[in-house]
Amino acid sequence: MRTREAAERFVRVWQRAWTEHDVDALVELYAEGCVHRSMPFRAPHRGRAALAEYLRWSFATERVTDVRFSAPLVGEDGVAVAEFRVFAEEDGAPATLAGCVFVRFDAAGLAVETRDYWHTVEGHREPDGALFFG
Repeated sequence: MRTREAAERFVRVWQRAWTEHDVDALVELYAEGCVHRSMPFRAPHRGRAALAEYLRWSFATERVTDVRFSAPLVGEDGVAVAEFRVFAEEDGAPATLAGCVFVRFDAAGLAVETRDYWHTVEGHREPDGALFFG
């Protein structure tokens, strides 16, 4: 599978599945031995089972109202990056999460390595400037 095709599928599924907290659909995007880093200094989640556990934990107190992903920017060697913005309620309080995900795909189009960088603010607001780079 070409990287662009894999990356477009990745952001399309993430946008829908995050809104619905569909952990099964998300995990299907990843190779069995994937490595996911949810924050730069947090221990990585290794393998689909660990990723699924992390996602269920992450979604437990979150009610999502709107998720948006940018079109992916595709580089060399199976790597792509996309930005995201999420309006949610965390423990009943409105919050916005904005960030980006770096993904490395294998030849089958599955994510073998992902890294997230994100920030949150209270309330629902768009990031300053354009919503997405590009």
